[in-house]
Amino acid sequence: MSRKHRGLRLAAAASVEAEATYVCDSCGEEIVVPVDLSAGAHQDYVEDCPVCCHPMRLHIDIDYDGAPHIAGEHE
Repeated sequence: MSRKHRGLRLAAAASVEAEATYVCDSCGEEIVVPVDLSAGAHQDYVEDCPVCCHPMRLHIDIDYDGAPHIAGEHE
């Protein structure tokens, strides 16, 4: 799939609200994160766990079908 075509698929998927989940390394809770599909196919940012408040670095990748995949690690 060409880069241009992939960008068009991501733009179309951006109108759909998405969520992803990760397990916090500190407290073991499963955390649901809303994902902004319009922010790009690869996203990295730090967010505090809403349960234990430890900072987590989140890595989000959006696949070709617009589905988000997330991984979290201690900051």
